[in-house]
Amino acid sequence: MDPSLFAMGVWSVGAGALGAAAVALFLANTDMFLSKPQRASLDYLEDIDLKTLGKEPRTFKAKELWGERGAVIMAVRRPGCFLCREEAADLSSLKPKLDELGVPLYAVVKEQIGTELQDFQPYFKGEIFLDEKKKFYGPQRRKMMLMGFVRLGVWSNFFRARSGGFSGNLEGEGFILGGVFVVGSGKQGVLLEHREKEFGDKVNLLAVLEAARKIRPQASALEGN
Repeated sequence: MDPSLFAMGVWSVGAGALGAAAVALFLANTDMFLSKPQRASLDYLEDIDLKTLGKEPRTFKAKELWGERGAVIMAVRRPGCFLCREEAADLSSLKPKLDELGVPLYAVVKEQIGTELQDFQPYFKGEIFLDEKKKFYGPQRRKMMLMGFVRLGVWSNFFRARSGGFSGNLEGEGFILGGVFVVGSGKQGVLLEHREKEFGDKVNLLAVLEAARKIRPQASALEGN
């Protein structure tokens, strides 16, 4: 075989492989293959079973969280994740303003491992509950697997959180994507629903406050002041 023809063939295969890799990298950084979230209705959220984290856990329906005053609720992807800790700290920075509005701040987690929740609490200034059936991560549970590590947005989020001084660990399930909800009081409904599209995709804090200001407290809550 002519050596020049062989070299040209090798070059063509290599160029083709590089081209395919470039196309794959480009597609991975679009939203084309990301699963689209199914919006959660109020009826769906109301019926979710949550559990308190004290020594004597109590199971209750999630609607208790927002019944009278509404609520801001973070569905935490993984308490040990430094990106989740960053978002928890960001949401907690809103607590003084939420307190003025009379709107509580809560978080739900999908598992309880070792001291993970204890280690998470310095970042989150609200009460935390356990969602064992992972319903707050639905109705259509979405995951981001290894594709997340080739997305430029994820790496940008990594650097942002690291630069902010956040650190974490690899304990627990971290592929099921989380989100943030602002739910009005009573039957007012879901005023904001943010679903992570990739690791570290944070909610807009101004949007959270804007939604919280729309909450209309129930009469019984006002009478209790």
